[in-house]
Amino acid sequence: MVTKDEVLLSGVPEPGQVITLRSKIWVVTDIQRSDLESVSQAKSKATHLVGISSLEDNAFGEELQVLWELEPSKQIFERISLPDVSTFDSPNLLDAFLNAVRWGAISSADQKSLQSPFRSGIDLEEYQLDPVVRALRMPRANLLIADDVGLGKTIETGLVAQELFLRHRVRTMLVVCPSSLQIQWATQMRDKFGLEFRIIDSDFMKELRRRRGLHTNPWTHFPRLITSIDFLKRDRSMRLFRETLPSEGEALYPRRYDLLIVDEVYVFRTFRTFSFKK
Repeated sequence: MVTKDEVLLSGVPEPGQVITLRSKIWVVTDIQRSDLESVSQAKSKATHLVGISSLEDNAFGEELQVLWELEPSKQIFERISLPDVSTFDSPNLLDAFLNAVRWGAISSADQKSLQSPFRSGIDLEEYQLDPVVRALRMPRANLLIADDVGLGKTIETGLVAQELFLRHRVRTMLVVCPSSLQIQWATQMRDKFGLEFRIIDSDFMKELRRRRGLHTNPWTHFPRLITSIDFLKRDRSMRLFRETLPSEGEALYPRRYDLLIVDEVYVFRTFRTFSFKK
C-alpha cells in the first residue's frame, strides 16, 4: 500500500477522492504501487495501480483498475470538507445552495442523458422512450401519442412531463381529461413520477372560495392542475380559465400553462378558439 505522504507528493489521488477519467466520474477505492515501473514514461517514476468505482447513473458501482501515470485527461477533484454545523448559513448562501442542487440535478444541454426513466417507479418498455426523445429534440414539444389501448400512453406522457420538468423547460402543467379519469391521472402522476396535481372541479372551487374568498380564480392557485372537459366547458369555468390566458398579441411570461396534456382527441375542439403563447 502507498502511504499518504507518498500519495500527496506523487500527485496520485487518495482513497475516497472523486476523479474524472475516460470521460466519466469515479471514486478512488484503493491505491497500490505497481511493479511495472518499466512501462512508465520515465523509469525513475513510480507507477501506481488505482482502483476506482463508477459514480455514473448508468454504471453505478462498476469497478476498474488503471495505471494512473499512463491515463490521459485525468483530473482530481479537491477534497471537500464538511460544513460547519455549529452555525447557520445565511439566507443568501442557503438560497444559492438550493439553486445549485436544483440546477445541478440534471444537465439541460445533453439530450441523450435521460433522467425520467431512472426517477420514476415504472416497468419501462423500450418503445415508451420514443416520445421523450422526440420531445427533447423539439424547441417546443408538440406530440400526438396514439398508441393502442394498454400500451402505456399515460406512462409515455408522464415520462415526457417529468423529463421537461427536470430540465426546467416546464413549470406549470394542465391535464384535461374525461371526468372518470381525473383521479387516475392524479394518482399515476404522484405515485409513478412524483408530480403532485390538484383536481379542479365544482367541489374544489367551493372549498377554495370558502378559504380564500369569492374572487379566487382556481386556475391560478397551483402550478399543476387536472380538470375534466365537461367542467371546463361550463360558462363560468371557461370564463375564469380565459382570464388566465394572455390577450391577443400580448406576451405573457412566465407562462400560465407551460405544458398542456389532453386525454381524448375530441377535447381539441374546445381549444381551437385560443392558443397558449410560448
